[in-house]
Amino acid sequence: MCPDEHVPPEVPQESGFRALAVAQVLDFALTGILSGISAPLAAAGISIFVLSTFDTDILLVREADLPAAVAALGKSGYNVAGL
Repeated sequence: MCPDEHVPPEVPQESGFRALAVAQVLDFALTGILSGISAPLAAAGISIFVLSTFDTDILLVREADLPAAVAALGKSGYNVAGL
């Protein structure tokens, strides 16, 4: 994974994604965080690609789906800011 402008022209790619990150450090012992975030997106028909780091999760959604993703998460009680 890298920014679109860093992909060599001969490498197949999918571009046009935006990132939504959990804006707090998540203890590794916590369970269900990703399930809770992804469920409203799945219900809204929004595909995601997830990156999990040591202390948080990042969800990638297609740029065209970003407004619907923010709305779906907001309706589920999440405070959302796109990156």
